[in-house]
Amino acid sequence: MELTFLTHKKILLVDDEKEILNMVSSFLKEDGFSEIQTAETVTQALTILKEWKPDFAILDVMLPDGDGFSLLKQMRNYTQIPVLFLTARGEDEDRLNGLGLGADDYLVKPFLPKELLLRTEIILRRYYKEENPLVQLADSKIDFERAQVWKQGKKLPLTAKEYDILQALYRNAGRIVTIDQLCEAAWGENPYGYENSLMAHIRRIREKIEENPSKPVSLITVKGLGYKLVLR
Repeated sequence: MELTFLTHKKILLVDDEKEILNMVSSFLKEDGFSEIQTAETVTQALTILKEWKPDFAILDVMLPDGDGFSLLKQMRNYTQIPVLFLTARGEDEDRLNGLGLGADDYLVKPFLPKELLLRTEIILRRYYKEENPLVQLADSKIDFERAQVWKQGKKLPLTAKEYDILQALYRNAGRIVTIDQLCEAAWGENPYGYENSLMAHIRRIREKIEENPSKPVSLITVKGLGYKLVLR
């Protein structure tokens, strides 16, 4: 799966078999997911749920201190995140029970890794379809939701001014945005006198989004007019 905003979603895995947890975590990490936490009991899962606030959960049915069905019922007191049941119990009654409680899908062990990844992607795309994807540039990606840039596997936070400037450029992607327009976006209705500050911010933005900031290919200077953001 191509690295998109989906792979930055936080996933909670709940299973009493460490081998399963390690295997599924490995599959997801290989596919680009980086935010993963695991639990082996209902109690651990609820603690993580309240403190970490995951975006998606994969639950086993059989757990030492309860079952996935009761866990899902308790989860619904705190969150409506999508849920996939991953279990060795494939009886129709169990499947219908899980789906009836509001689970989004049900996958029986043993399973194919590709099928798990495909179902995970389908659920996340369906549930988070209103969310904007990352903005793809030549050498990086901008995540406006989290005010950060992803470049070469690293997260680079944006300052408030950098965010405002990039937002103005992104809203006009491929078109020239004048210096006055960018100063107004960052400093408000009286932007005069901020030209040098704007140049400094542009330089720092390029350090975050460009592979070679001295030879930019995404944030281009249009001499005498302003700047232009080029998307990939």
